[in-house]
Amino acid sequence: MAGHIDNAIVIDAPMKLVWDMTNDVERWPELFSEYQAAEILSRQGDRVTFRLTMRPDEQGRVWSWVSERTADPASRTVRSHRVETGVFEFMRIYWEYSDVVGGVRMRWVQDFHLKPSAPIDDAGMTERMNANTVIQMGLIKQKIEAALAGAEQ
Repeated sequence: MAGHIDNAIVIDAPMKLVWDMTNDVERWPELFSEYQAAEILSRQGDRVTFRLTMRPDEQGRVWSWVSERTADPASRTVRSHRVETGVFEFMRIYWEYSDVVGGVRMRWVQDFHLKPSAPIDDAGMTERMNANTVIQMGLIKQKIEAALAGAEQ
């Protein structure tokens, strides 16, 4: 069995602002509450390889991994995967942006499978990631809409 989540949110802001803010990996620690650092390791056109470092968990552990992300501005999609998989056998993420009534619909689809040695199974991780994705998307929506409001003043 593999894990799969599919979540979306509508952000009341122009596409360019939503695209630019959510694809500025270096600034993800300002956008996401879970990331302590984002270090760009390489950049080739629309492909970026980067290291994400989480804020310490409840036990004080800090998790970090390398991912590769390729943005396609023409189709308004992004595909990424973990290069350093950690507890995952694989982790693939797809982001999709579309203009809708009320703003931009930002959708994240994540497919993954945990290694047998992981401290949690796919079902448990699916539940955990679904809950956290809703929180992170809500924060991103608030921050982008606040940035737009600040720019309009």
